[in-house]
Amino acid sequence: MSTVIEQALRARLVASAPRADVVPAVLRYDPADPFAVRMVFPAPATLDGAEAVWEFSRELLAAGTDAPAGVGDVRIRPFGHDRTAVELRAAEGVAVVHVRTGEVRRFLRRTEHVVPFGCEPLFLDLDRDLARLLRDAS
Repeated sequence: MSTVIEQALRARLVASAPRADVVPAVLRYDPADPFAVRMVFPAPATLDGAEAVWEFSRELLAAGTDAPAGVGDVRIRPFGHDRTAVELRAAEGVAVVHVRTGEVRRFLRRTEHVVPFGCEPLFLDLDRDLARLLRDAS
């Protein structure tokens, strides 16, 4: 059984208007998927009223707290003294949220206690994943 780590965040959604809405978000890490983190926005915080889940690498999140990182749908960079900007790109448009860097780093430290950086392959269950892949293919 794996221990899922969650960190609640107050994300500041940056809009083109001069104000920024605060929305709840959760960072989630499951050692069963050791390379990935998920940023979850509950249904009330989204435009279409459905929970939105963004999945990206834990390494990208860690790198983005210190320097700009990412070239695809998710880009992360430091913003000001104590914030990290997470840019999420989809067909519908681009959303930028600012989160407290300290909260992100606290989350990353908690994940590292469960799965140290660089040791992710040791936590993969390739037999389970292969069985699931073959089951889904039939």
